Amino acid sequence: MSTALQSRVEAFLASRVFAVVGASADRAKFGNKVLRCYQQAGREVAAVNRAGGTVEGLVAYPDLTTATLELQGAPEAISIVTPPRVTEAVMREAVELGIRHAWMQPGAQSPEAVAIGRAAGMSVIAGDACLLVVLGFREGD
Repeated sequence: MSTALQSRVEAFLASRVFAVVGASADRAKFGNKVLRCYQQAGREVAAVNRAGGTVEGLVAYPDLTTATLELQGAPEAISIVTPPRVTEAVMREAVELGIRHAWMQPGAQSPEAVAIGRAAGMSVIAGDACLLVVLGFREGD
């Protein structure tokens, strides 16, 4: 991992509240694994899934704006596990909410989504690393 990427990862992980956009109730999907990874690491995390419901015992908010209202403040950092076209809309919403850190999990990124975040001064991790590897996700937990 390059020094620049390591710095972005450390700044991201120094956040207090996280959200997983694209959280899934299906334990086989990465949107679920990323959420469980935060839970395994003892991090405060919110689930965002446009269908709502619950994911791993958490209320799933339909979007970041609703999560921000319910949590009484925007998450400091978001992990995005959505198709690239959806990621672009998520990044626009995140910029509007003042979210400072975004980690697009492999397959979620697009050049447009990265550009949206970086143009707004957001720290963006995209295509470089996977949160599951960095935090040492354990499948059985």
